[in-house]
Amino acid sequence: MAIGREMKQTIVTLDLEGVLVPEIWIAFAEKTGISELRLTTRDVPDYDVLMQGRLKLLDQHGLRLADIQEVIGTLAPLEGAKKFLDELRVRTQVIILSDTFEEFAQPLMKQLGWPAILCHRLEIAEDGRITGYRLRQSNQKQHAVAALKSLNYRVIAAGDSFNDTTMLSEADKGFFFHAPESIRAQFPQFTGFEKYDDLLKALTDALCERN
Repeated sequence: MAIGREMKQTIVTLDLEGVLVPEIWIAFAEKTGISELRLTTRDVPDYDVLMQGRLKLLDQHGLRLADIQEVIGTLAPLEGAKKFLDELRVRTQVIILSDTFEEFAQPLMKQLGWPAILCHRLEIAEDGRITGYRLRQSNQKQHAVAALKSLNYRVIAAGDSFNDTTMLSEADKGFFFHAPESIRAQFPQFTGFEKYDDLLKALTDALCERN
């Protein structure tokens, strides 16, 4: 009796903010006029330092979860993102790996057609203040890719920030999308793209490569 040869399947992991949807904290900074809230993982590599600074600013200005969710409710995916994601999901399975929070992501996931997302959770007081956050897992993007590889998946990844570079490094192939030139210069091993059509072609070509 013939036994089939084991073969790897391919899966794509994508960052969320800056790749498929606007940066939530930048949108909130523009709404509130608090310029310090414009900082993202493109600017601050240490995620805990970034989040502690954000939480301090929210507390100083008396801002609550509902204030952020109100702004999120006005956001839409980046132009062309939904079409790109739909076409990619026809070709392969896609998982979004994001350092955002469940309390932020839901309205945006609805607009994107409910793709799978792995992210974190906020700690919310009874009065709606954000008192802290709980990581689903430290360095969760890299760990998620490693776990998928352990399940015999070949992983292709795309992201735009410092916190995506470990995901891209762990993946079998990684790309930058909408990444600032300053970050691309530090990680020249990852080809960068600015248009969804170009990224889709690169991902499709990578999907067609032999295992």
